[in-house]
Formats: sequence, structure tokens, C-alpha cells
Amino acid sequence: MGEEEKKEESKQELGQVAPAKEIEKTTDEGVEKTPKKEEKVPEDKPAKEVRKPAEPEVEEEIEFKDQVISIRRVTKVVKGGKNLSFSALVAVGNENGLVGIGKGKAREVPVAISKAAQDAKKKMIEVPILDTTIPHFIKGIHGGGEVVLRPASKGTGVIAGGAVRIIMELAGIKDILTKSIRSNNPISVAHATIDGLKNLKSPEGISKIRGKEKKVIWQ
Repeated sequence: MGEEEKKEESKQELGQVAPAKEIEKTTDEGVEKTPKKEEKVPEDKPAKEVRKPAEPEVEEEIEFKDQVISIRRVTKVVKGGKNLSFSALVAVGNENGLVGIGKGKAREVPVAISKAAQDAKKKMIEVPILDTTIPHFIKGIHGGGEVVLRPASKGTGVIAGGAVRIIMELAGIKDILTKSIRSNNPISVAHATIDGLKNLKSPEGISKIRGKEKKVIWQ
């Protein structure tokens, strides 16, 4: 063995890397030797996580029903004569505990009704309903109107008429006894009915306030 071979073996034993092999290239002048480049093996890159766009949350829209209680033709006297317009009173509810009334005025009836419906949606109240009736006896008063609301057993139906019946049906009350006292003006009667429903108290609310079970305080 020659001295050069011994040196190469000693370098391999010490862990030294042997130089890259030379690649021969043929040219017009002669044979050139160029060092061979070490090829780098690409590492497996982790696949990028594709994030799906967040789905927009779909809000449940509450469907409201509206019903006209009364339409009146009103007149405003001005310097040049009289201006005629229409005033509408509309009740709006979802037949599941939400109800409200509103007024609107315009020169055309459809516009007056739409204005009243928008006004009613701003004045919605939540009515506590026990099974299919109201929780307890209540009386509503507004101006000259007075309405008595009394709970009824299942199957009784809505014993009411006019504005009171419309409001009860839109509120989702199916069994109730009512009576309108004093004024028969539909506007006064409607506001008196809303006043009575607004003052109703739910059994759950009373039990929390008094710190007792519903069965003990509510019979």
C-alpha cells in the first residue's frame, strides 16, 4: 500500500469526510475535472393547515303578525283649508308571548298601517303565559277604558271582542275570560288591555323574589 492510501484510511477512521468525487468534462482543450456537488434531499415539509372561512351565524328571525284595530279619518284645519289624513291603530305579535300596539298617520291608508306596525314593534312587551292562559286575575286601566282579564281552563277559548280579542290572539293566549268596562273607544280599550298584560307577574319571577318554591306560593 502506498502512503497516499494509508492517509485516506486514517482520515476515514478519524471521521473526516472524504472530498467529493470529481466529474470529468470533455472540452476542446482536453478533459477538465470539476467537483461533484452534493445533492440535498428536500425534507418533507408539513402540509399547511387550510382554515375554512367561518360560517356566518344565521340569526333566527322572529315572524310577527299584525292586525288593524281601527282606522280613522282625521282632519287638520290650516289657513288654506283642511288637510285630510288617516290614523291607524295596529297590534303586532308573534303568538308566543310578545305583543305590542302602535299608531301611525299618513295621507294614505297603507302608509299609515305600515307606520303603525313599525311603531308597535318598538313597543313590544313580554306576556307571561301559564299553559294556555294568564297566570292570575288582573285589571288594566287607561284613560276612560277599563278591561278585566281572568284566567280560564283549557278549552274555554278567548271570550273577548274587538281590540281585546285581537291582542289576546297575537299574544298567544288561547283561554281567557275578559270584560270591557266603561269606555268602548277601541284606542282606550287597547291601551287598557296592554296595561293589564304589562302588570302580569310570572310564577318564576315571584318564586325568585320570595325565595320559595312555585308550588307553595302559586296555586
